[in-house]
Amino acid sequence: MPAALIDGKAIAAEIRKDIAIEVERLKSTRGVTPGLAVILVGDNPASKTYVRNKERACKDVGIYSEVHRLPASSSQAEVLELIDRLNENPAIDGILVQLPLPDHIDEKACIHRIRPEKDVDGFHPVNVGNMVIGDRCFLPCTPHGIIVLLERSGVEIAGKNAVVVGRSNIVGKPVSMLLLQRHATVTVCHSKTRDLGSVTRGADILVVAVGKPRMIAGDMIKEGAVVIDVGVNQVGDRLVGDVDFESALLKASAITPVPGGVGPMTITMLLKNTVLSAEARASAGA
Repeated sequence: MPAALIDGKAIAAEIRKDIAIEVERLKSTRGVTPGLAVILVGDNPASKTYVRNKERACKDVGIYSEVHRLPASSSQAEVLELIDRLNENPAIDGILVQLPLPDHIDEKACIHRIRPEKDVDGFHPVNVGNMVIGDRCFLPCTPHGIIVLLERSGVEIAGKNAVVVGRSNIVGKPVSMLLLQRHATVTVCHSKTRDLGSVTRGADILVVAVGKPRMIAGDMIKEGAVVIDVGVNQVGDRLVGDVDFESALLKASAITPVPGGVGPMTITMLLKNTVLSAEARASAGA
């Protein structure tokens, strides 16, 4: 029997309905409108699309949003100065610097400049450290979205063997930590892993985030495994994942499609973090 599809669009839509209700409650009872500021430097086509999608998502749930579009020639000092102004702006609860940045701008310096309480992307070292030790923090959006997808799809995480292919700071490392916190036994694979297939075939839950189209074939997947495909790769006129979807369908019990799987959850978790930040602002001002 082919694998069941984990519909990220539908799950994200359900969560966004709840977010819209919470936004309205904050506005009507606390006088607080959640605000998100996005900084876009340059003309990267994919980044411009992502930012438009974020603007639309904010509007749909009632979050105030502003986008600061800077030319690629902007200096690092100009970007940091803008972050400082947004840090001081009480109407802004979340600040997001759209990556990648032009080569002459230090991504780490920009991320570190955002105050942790406004770091709704969950990339600041303070938030990352709190995530690792299990303290309250803003969780990184894509890893958190993956966990929510699993939980809302009824996938039991505790006691399962989870394999994460990819060790990036954006997805691989944090999602492995979140799985571990939910009592999975976690293995992280990377470019130096020997005999990758022998490891992935041991996974009850397989998360793939490497950016290589169709890298994981069906014969590398355990019968009945749950497969989360984070990759989005342009191949000809199609978007494909890091997993060979057709062959994986015959082995997995459930799988995320590309597109329509993990992608919609990333922006949804960004909206959720922005609302959480606004709630903290409302409580502080109470």
